[in-house]
Amino acid sequence: MVVINRGAHAEPGTSLEFRTGSWRSNECPTHIHAKAPCHAACPAGEDQQAWFAWLQEGHVEEAWRELVRANPLPSVTGRVCPHPCETACNRAAVDRPLAIHNVERWLGDEAVKRGWAYPVEPPAADAPVVAIVGAGPGGLSAAYHCVRHGLRAEIFEALPEAGGLLRSAIPPTRLPRPALDAELERLLALPGITLNLRCKLGRDVMLDELRNRFDAVVLSPGCQASKEWHVDGAVPTDLHEGLHLLREFMDHGEFPQARRVAVHGGGNTAIDLCRLMKRYGVDQVTLITASALPGPDTDPSDLINVVPRELEEALEEGIEIVEHATVKRLIMKGSRVTGVEIVSLRKLDGTDGRKHRVQFEGTERVVPVDMVIPCIGERVDSDGLHSLLNRWNYLDARDRWSRTPQEGVYALGDARGDRGTVAEAIGDGRLAVEAIAARVRGLPDPEWDDRPEMPASGLNQVYFGPIERTLPPKLPVPERTFEAEIEGDIGRLEALREATRCLSCGNCLACDNCWIMCPDNAVIKTAELAEDGSHYLFDLEYCKGCGICAAECPTGFIQMADDTWVAAS
Repeated sequence: MVVINRGAHAEPGTSLEFRTGSWRSNECPTHIHAKAPCHAACPAGEDQQAWFAWLQEGHVEEAWRELVRANPLPSVTGRVCPHPCETACNRAAVDRPLAIHNVERWLGDEAVKRGWAYPVEPPAADAPVVAIVGAGPGGLSAAYHCVRHGLRAEIFEALPEAGGLLRSAIPPTRLPRPALDAELERLLALPGITLNLRCKLGRDVMLDELRNRFDAVVLSPGCQASKEWHVDGAVPTDLHEGLHLLREFMDHGEFPQARRVAVHGGGNTAIDLCRLMKRYGVDQVTLITASALPGPDTDPSDLINVVPRELEEALEEGIEIVEHATVKRLIMKGSRVTGVEIVSLRKLDGTDGRKHRVQFEGTERVVPVDMVIPCIGERVDSDGLHSLLNRWNYLDARDRWSRTPQEGVYALGDARGDRGTVAEAIGDGRLAVEAIAARVRGLPDPEWDDRPEMPASGLNQVYFGPIERTLPPKLPVPERTFEAEIEGDIGRLEALREATRCLSCGNCLACDNCWIMCPDNAVIKTAELAEDGSHYLFDLEYCKGCGICAAECPTGFIQMADDTWVAAS
């Protein structure tokens, strides 16, 4: 019973009898831990928001441990990944995206420097064993995640060293060999991983043999064979395919002599080759690509598929890039090329409803060259894999878990035909092993994380002031050699400072805004974490659904939802 005194004021505590939740509108607040867009965009499956949260508290090793739950090679990916996480970063709505790749690289290097142990336990001696073909990023990721899931892994690598294209085709200026070796040595030393070198599928071991001997087979052979290239049937006698030429240079340090070179393609191999040849002394290097250069009106699906900073550095170094163009005709003198006729391309709607690149007549022009180098991609070496190749000569992976039509066989990375980055291969390895671990234990496929993504519009940006993005040191153009790493380390202080720029999209900051601003004191602050990972509960007995808590939540963790709550009787 409510008692009113002579001054018409209620006695202390009597307001608890007014359960105003019955007055509520048709909505009530709820906690929704949405995906941060960086996490949703990461092919490797990293939750950048989660490991940045550890850095914000100064817990560096815990941040690294959170990172390597998904990606065991942060020192590598921090250097070579095109970082789509930064493209997706909501911080761009405030000032500039987080320098995620720089912080990731620093964390990876710090782990190596300090000898932090991977957060895994040795698998049992009788644990199931997974055969892995290829010791590139996909195969190495699969081996690591086998150990994480209590499985053993046996790797079969055709080359004398592990690393795949990380070692054979990425220049030391992007990925120094000491950094690569240090991270691979730590990973391959984990208990439960066996590495067999100079062991080629189709020559030293057969697929059927692996299927019979092991509990599952993971195929991550990469794409090692060149695609055929010609222009209306014309092929120079001295044709050098891009990836093969890059590997030759990595092994021997020499290029064929030429003064003017045209590179036809648009990926990282093409950019790397252009830059190395320019540094080697070639007078004129021209990249001819069907894709577009970055710009305010560039369609993301049409953007050249290279690491953004590598493109910037290529332009700094004097590489000429002709966008939206292709080679229409080779100008030959005998069997040697003396020039290329290039033509502009336009994207037009086709009869099938899709856009297609078509040549734009009247835009032809001639570029004098001594050498033309195709960088149009590679295909799978079919030795030992004929039964799994699709009509495009790639491995036939049919779902997100990389399963093939053959039971217990999984296909990862470039060899699938729909992948093209180190991070994608690493993510494939993680997902395939999650499915394998469930399969060998008789369990259904792992649950897929289908949480909604937090857009920038879902944040209260008033709470986030501008903070300048950390810029890494970079070698000036005259000091760039064939060995020195061009982009430097940002260091501990800058890494921790960069972490303060993270908006914690979709996660609780424990800022107390909801608790302080609720006019009905319907937000209860808890000493221990609640089930949703926050320190706050909504007392819907008293919540009127005004939405102040949701409006003032900086990160979008509180959202208004349809009211389905029923008061206790």
